[in-house]
Amino acid sequence: MFTGIVEELGTLESVERMGDSARLRILGPVVTSDAGHGDSIAVNGVCLTVTEHTPGETFDADVMAETLDRTALGTLAPGDRVNLERAMRADARFGGHIVQGHVDGTGELLGRVEHEHWQVVRFSLPAALAKYVVEKGSMTVSGTSLTVSAVSDAGATEPWFEVSLIPTTLEATVLGALAAGDTVNLEVDVLAKYVERLLGGRGGGAG
Repeated sequence: MFTGIVEELGTLESVERMGDSARLRILGPVVTSDAGHGDSIAVNGVCLTVTEHTPGETFDADVMAETLDRTALGTLAPGDRVNLERAMRADARFGGHIVQGHVDGTGELLGRVEHEHWQVVRFSLPAALAKYVVEKGSMTVSGTSLTVSAVSDAGATEPWFEVSLIPTTLEATVLGALAAGDTVNLEVDVLAKYVERLLGGRGGGAG
């Protein structure tokens, strides 16, 4: 489990294609400082398993075709920056929200509105995920725990949501360098999905 608090900006050093999968090598001195074989590290919000590593330098992770197809990892190229976070420690502060590293879908950056010291950023999202997104709720965007500041109306044909980003988030994550049309990984709040399941998939109240 993760919290969506990005620990460092890493760099994708190489992508080795292997038929229906790929092996990524990522430079991340912080997240590899205490990494071990089999540890989990979130890469742009995708939970990956460390298969090889050099402490304080790089780690390798194997990615299935399923993951490449369903996330934005398949669009990455050597030299791209990525958000990195180690799995949460039981004795650590819980600074964000519950993030599983299981991406629900992808969205695109639709636009930014610049303010003096912050930005409002709008992303698209798949229609099937729109019901889980609420104003002031939590959303994970490429591994970053964010608070939704606005959301499109229910039933919108092209749903979207907005987040408001402070300078620290823009500088310390990949979100600051995104351009319009860039793809991001999205993970909705898992609590919303559990509530829906407990309600029998009705998507409404218990009454």
